[in-house]
Amino acid sequence: MDVLPRQFQYGIVMGFIAGIFGSSILATMVNIVFYTYMLAVLIPGIAVTVRRLHDTGRTGWWALLCLIPLIGLIVLIVFTIQDSVPGENEYGPNPKE
Repeated sequence: MDVLPRQFQYGIVMGFIAGIFGSSILATMVNIVFYTYMLAVLIPGIAVTVRRLHDTGRTGWWALLCLIPLIGLIVLIVFTIQDSVPGENEYGPNPKE
């Protein structure tokens, strides 16, 4: 199991490559690819987070916690690593069953 989702791993690698090249034209091209990639995975990433929050019995609005610097992100990570609610909740059946 990966520690970080793939989109973050790719983002870190692209950011590292851009940092190596400094302010050259190649770094600018890497940054364009990086931001295009991050924009492409933004909506699916939000959808997965909301789906995971639903599995834990919380509404998807809890995903807005990531807008609170540091503390919000830590709380959101704790919520998403918790085990799913056993049985069925208001968002549907437990995906583990």
